[in-house]
Amino acid sequence: MIKTISKTEIIYASSDGEPMAETYLHLYAILTTLEVLKQYLVGQPATVLANQFLYYSQGFPKMRVAPDVMVIFDVEPGGRDNYKIWEEGKVPQVIFEMTSPGTKNQDLEFKKGIYEQLGVTEYWLFDPKGEWISEKLRGYRLRNDSYELIEDHRSQPLKLRLAVEGELIGFYREDTQEKLLIPDELAIALQQTQTQLRREIEEKEAVKQQLLEMEAKLEQYRQQFGEL
Repeated sequence: MIKTISKTEIIYASSDGEPMAETYLHLYAILTTLEVLKQYLVGQPATVLANQFLYYSQGFPKMRVAPDVMVIFDVEPGGRDNYKIWEEGKVPQVIFEMTSPGTKNQDLEFKKGIYEQLGVTEYWLFDPKGEWISEKLRGYRLRNDSYELIEDHRSQPLKLRLAVEGELIGFYREDTQEKLLIPDELAIALQQTQTQLRREIEEKEAVKQQLLEMEAKLEQYRQQFGEL
């Protein structure tokens, strides 16, 4: 059955058909940031979305922006096809844009202005190639309705310290200083753990075998010479 769309029905699209990122490095930075923050916030009332439309004015589907990564607290965890502020009742608290010379003006002007107006607490720009941000990472925090530069690279809403690590953002817990591992690092850590467990099992088996051999020799001695 073909659904008939009434003239008054408003469509909030979930895709515009444009590429997700300008280059592989930008895409990798987006996906890695998404996965690291998703794992970090497991069990909390929060969601992390990447490259999905953020609609901020009900009834006006053209009033939208697509943050590379956005973190929203106090909402139902899980993914969405798009995010409508008036339905969820919460504005993203932290937004990341993986920037480049081609998106510089939009990131610094249009998006920055929109996020300020919406009340997004922190706005981070990451230039993985270092093409226009020499330090690669630059953060802004909302104060008195306008953004001020974050000097110490610490995210207050996330309770994380951010660091530039090659073409990626490194995230460190403020309470333990522990690094949040990216998927590649998690795979290596898992492999190391499995190797260590196998080694421990093999060592236990070797000790068990030695004990069995000693018991067998002791029994042989008893059969030959009796109890002392």
